[in-house]
Amino acid sequence: MGDLPPHPSSSPSAFHVMTKPMGPICNLDCKYCFYLEKEKLYPADFDWAMPEPVLESYVRQYIEAQDVPVVQFGWQGGEPTILGVDYFRKIVEWQKKYANGKRIENAFQTNGVLLDDEWGEFFAANNFLVGLSIDGPRELHDCYRVDKGGAPTFDRVLRGQGYLKKHGVNFNTLTVLHRKNSRFPLKVYRFLKEIGSGFMQFIPVVERIAVQPNSDGLVLIGPAATQASRVAAWSVEPLQYGKFLCAVFDEWVRRDVGKYFIQIFDVALESWLGLDQSLCIFRPTCGGALAIEHNGDLYSCDHYVYPENKLGNIMDKPLRLLANSPEQQRFGQNKLDSLPRYCRECDVRFACHGECPKHRFLRTPDGEGGLNYLCAGYKLFFHHIAACMEFMAAELRQARAPANVMTWVALKDAERRATLSPGRNDSCPCGSGKKFKRCCGRRD
Repeated sequence: MGDLPPHPSSSPSAFHVMTKPMGPICNLDCKYCFYLEKEKLYPADFDWAMPEPVLESYVRQYIEAQDVPVVQFGWQGGEPTILGVDYFRKIVEWQKKYANGKRIENAFQTNGVLLDDEWGEFFAANNFLVGLSIDGPRELHDCYRVDKGGAPTFDRVLRGQGYLKKHGVNFNTLTVLHRKNSRFPLKVYRFLKEIGSGFMQFIPVVERIAVQPNSDGLVLIGPAATQASRVAAWSVEPLQYGKFLCAVFDEWVRRDVGKYFIQIFDVALESWLGLDQSLCIFRPTCGGALAIEHNGDLYSCDHYVYPENKLGNIMDKPLRLLANSPEQQRFGQNKLDSLPRYCRECDVRFACHGECPKHRFLRTPDGEGGLNYLCAGYKLFFHHIAACMEFMAAELRQARAPANVMTWVALKDAERRATLSPGRNDSCPCGSGKKFKRCCGRRD
């Protein structure tokens, strides 16, 4: 399952493409994965590897289309390691051939089970940033992340991570938050710290299952679909998602600021600073993060790989023109234009902007369509972190370290303890929802 792409430079000609050189083909069978069924869009294909003529053309066109000094490639799947190291050695050579003075960076998302010394040496030698998918400790990871035979994958993922560490590869972790692991925020967070993840992404999984598949055979449907459907049983619950983020934030803001980096916290701070969010889902409009399939078909977004969202094929029309087409511009602007009044009037709209349109399938309290399924969780989270974010933003404006927030929070906690003196089994006055003895009243 792919991660969420960053938003590229503000240049109108800069955009990000999530590249699927192996299409949806994967060696795992993660039960929540929204991309595995995309194989049904290409029923006649047997060799799923992006052909060399298409791949070379894509590398050249992508570099040429980026009017920025640093060009960032993102390699996803499916599972890209299935293609083998030599496939990516060719990619690196083409990147050098067509760089034309630009610096090329590569990000590579993997489930980790096929990693070995050869992959580790290649990533290290070519400065790849590797995203490793892991959903927490064994019992939580193996809930849904299984192989084609239904066998657990936890041990193989940690073995793969070992090769990254052995070769000094720069990596981060991507954790899909689902119905089960979202109930154990500190267990997940502390586990990721224990295995050496310095940068964490928490991605909520939200899918709707159609009662009857579409004519294209797809069962997991997009927000525009009108047929009868139900939210998948593995989808994270909205309030539990918010509680997960709050619990992790409470520990992070007291102990780990400047030591561990959590994507959604960094992006929230951008919002409080009044900056453009670096993550597409929290920007007012979208459209700058596309997806390309193995045959060169370009789609509006990784989460919108549906026939109606195909922009064309890069072998028929230049990538730059497709990415900047009127169709794609309308797609991006629709995120803002379709925002319901309930969201437009929300006090945390500046930090959320309705999040990803894919999740907007609920109705607002006044009956308008387009409310995000995760709205309740985001409201809880953004209100919970507001005071700390305001403090950190003020520190940055004064050229001081945002990590000073840990001292500020410690003083606030001490003030609460002095005035409220809760019992050890009472709810903590900081609002974390935990018992006092397990939160601000801890004696360690």
